[in-house]
Amino acid sequence: MASTTRRRVILELGTGNDLHGGDYTKAALRAVQDALHHSSLTLLRTLKVNPKTAMHVDVTIGVQKPDRVDAEAVKASLPHGIVTVRVVKGGLDVPDEEIGDVAVIASAGITVSLDLPD
Repeated sequence: MASTTRRRVILELGTGNDLHGGDYTKAALRAVQDALHHSSLTLLRTLKVNPKTAMHVDVTIGVQKPDRVDAEAVKASLPHGIVTVRVVKGGLDVPDEEIGDVAVIASAGITVSLDLPD
């Protein structure tokens, strides 16, 4: 059996926000969708890679309150791959003290790795 090494082949970045209501998951989902809409994975078709079984998708979400992101909802939003989601402190909160609201800005970094022959 041929030996393989997992190699990162794609990195996409995105931002998303929830302008009213302070919903960190909504901002994270929008950041993921922003990143996904910058990609076309024609490379996978060219290499005849099965995206459901051979594509590893690692998502990192940055928000000011990581514990307020539903990582399972973010994971479920990815259409293909073996997905892992990590939520870290990052992004930006822009408070509006006059009305007691906050605009949440999330960052997303999505990497795709494939097990390729050595």
